[in-house]
Amino acid sequence: MELVRIGEKVVSKQKIDNFITEILKLRQDGFSQNEVAQRLGIDRTLVSRLESLGEIRKGRRIAVIGFPIANKEELKEALVSSGVEFVFLLSEGERWKFVKEKSGLDLFNSVMDIVAVLQSYDHVIVIGSNKRIKIVEAVMVKDIMGFEIGESPIQENKYVDVSKIKNLIENIKD
Repeated sequence: MELVRIGEKVVSKQKIDNFITEILKLRQDGFSQNEVAQRLGIDRTLVSRLESLGEIRKGRRIAVIGFPIANKEELKEALVSSGVEFVFLLSEGERWKFVKEKSGLDLFNSVMDIVAVLQSYDHVIVIGSNKRIKIVEAVMVKDIMGFEIGESPIQENKYVDVSKIKNLIENIKD
């Protein structure tokens, strides 16, 4: 544990780091600055100032969903490194597992939870078949950017050109 002496005080750097991590986790989980401040017993302005100190960019929050993706891990890594904040990619097997392991109501609630999360993003990219892209466009309130990987129904994993997706994301950011 790293300790720092400041006059008469001895301060734990680890305790500060843990506290900041908790603040950011709560904010990332959707809590308002006021809610975080109340929960942790601090002033809301501290939360705001910490966010301002670490801010890299504002706005243009991007989410990407897609299935069935052959190079899922490679694509996810590229998306995260490009600043995409929400990534939901499934292979064909994972897609069927997602559907089969849930009752009708649980499946509906899971899909609606994902839709609710997507609504909070400025841009949503959907990677999938022509039909799936149209379904997401119909369900979402905002404009969707479709990245078609085949005609519906797609029944096998499809390779996604990572450079094309990265280029799309860079164009969105500009």
